[in-house]
Amino acid sequence: MSSAPASIPNVSRLRTYASFVRFEHTLFSLPLILAGVFSVPGPALPLSRWLLIAVAAVGARTAAMALNRLIDRRLDALNPRTRLRELPSGRIKGAEAWTLLLVSVAGYVTACAALGPWYVKVCAVPLIVFAAYPYLKRFTPFCHFGVGAALALSPLAGFAAAHPDLAKPWPAVWLAAFALLWVSGFDIIYATLDEAFDREHGVHSMVAWLGREAALRISALLHRSATLCLFGVGFTVLGPAPAGNAWVRVATAALVAVAAVLLQLEQKWAEDVNLAFFKVNVWVGAAVLALVMVARLSGGF
Repeated sequence: MSSAPASIPNVSRLRTYASFVRFEHTLFSLPLILAGVFSVPGPALPLSRWLLIAVAAVGARTAAMALNRLIDRRLDALNPRTRLRELPSGRIKGAEAWTLLLVSVAGYVTACAALGPWYVKVCAVPLIVFAAYPYLKRFTPFCHFGVGAALALSPLAGFAAAHPDLAKPWPAVWLAAFALLWVSGFDIIYATLDEAFDREHGVHSMVAWLGREAALRISALLHRSATLCLFGVGFTVLGPAPAGNAWVRVATAALVAVAAVLLQLEQKWAEDVNLAFFKVNVWVGAAVLALVMVARLSGGF
């Protein structure tokens, strides 16, 4: 009986940590990682390698959010929209945040080492990007591309982890280009929430620089360009499909169209950031993963 009361705060604490790193946002990066894994055919991965990929992905994702929260701690405390976040509100102490960061980086680097020596050589690249992009808003309205670059690494990482020979990387490269444009575009939409705050405190964003309407036009252009990248994904994943698999081409084109419609809806619903950012984007990621999986049917897994 004495252990029950002690377990309740532990569960609550885990929820606080999950909220701190926005664990639910994994729904954005996970489909991109899996799309990278399946972007070209290869031998079936053993369970041990899947587990290492999962540990590396969770570790990198957690490190990215912890870095973002630590670096933006002062701005978050000033912003009425973010001052109740875990770190500025005191629900998580600075020491806890640093510990979570160090543990996640250790898990990520350890998984990279287990995947192979080459992965250790490049494992610092995502960490550098994660540490750099929160600072971009201090200097440039093009900061949104820093967030896009961070997510663009997801399909490249998935591809590299599943295909150590790095052969036929172009589908993953097209996926990365799509992710860069998609994420940069929706980060501009997200920035509309802080237009007044950013101007008052000298925080750079497209919205603060150009105004809401002009910034959203740029966001729409980025999303249209992202759709074009999906055609590149489809063509490179499909390859020379046999005539009997014509339906695969039709299904692939249909999924590109679905993703394009979702991106257009994201622009249409920009006034409701919760709907556009947190809900539509989940379906965009799912559509992209489905696109790769269906296209992959033409050449096998």
